[in-house]
Amino acid sequence: MSRTACSAAALALVMNLLAAGAAGAQQAADPGANVMPTAGLRLSDYSAPTPLGIPGARVIDTPELRERLAGELPPLLFDTAGGTGHDTIPGAIWLPGAGLGTGFDDALRQQLEKTLTLVTGGDRARPLVFFCVSRNCWLSYNATLRAVRLDYQVYWYRGGLEAWRAAGGELEPPKAIWRKPQ
Repeated sequence: MSRTACSAAALALVMNLLAAGAAGAQQAADPGANVMPTAGLRLSDYSAPTPLGIPGARVIDTPELRERLAGELPPLLFDTAGGTGHDTIPGAIWLPGAGLGTGFDDALRQQLEKTLTLVTGGDRARPLVFFCVSRNCWLSYNATLRAVRLDYQVYWYRGGLEAWRAAGGELEPPKAIWRKPQ
């Protein structure tokens, strides 16, 4: 092998190692890298690191969310953050309490099912995106799992409002608010 070919191969190897190291460092910096996805609802400690993935749904990031929102059939957005009120991603429906509950077959499931049927017109193929305040919020994770069990096409915007704002996204009052479950 010529000296030039060896130098090029060495440079390629170094670049690959640097790229892998950067990706590994980024993943290691995310506490969610150490959290295993679960198909069950989290019933306490909702403000904690969430996993990087979720069974039955796809994780969506800000660039892909923006692309889908600009597409031919934009997804319906569901903000699951708690509290007494806040601005959210334009067009989102605020579902305070949708990530709570006691199990998959509780009264909350019935309320969520009615709400999703109403806003989708019964179209279970309509893309739905659930999100919360940040990647350290299990409320959107739980609501996403509930929608998956109802056979909807579901995306989880793990970064939530924090990621949206960090990318320069505008916020506005929710499009609609459901009555908080009792």
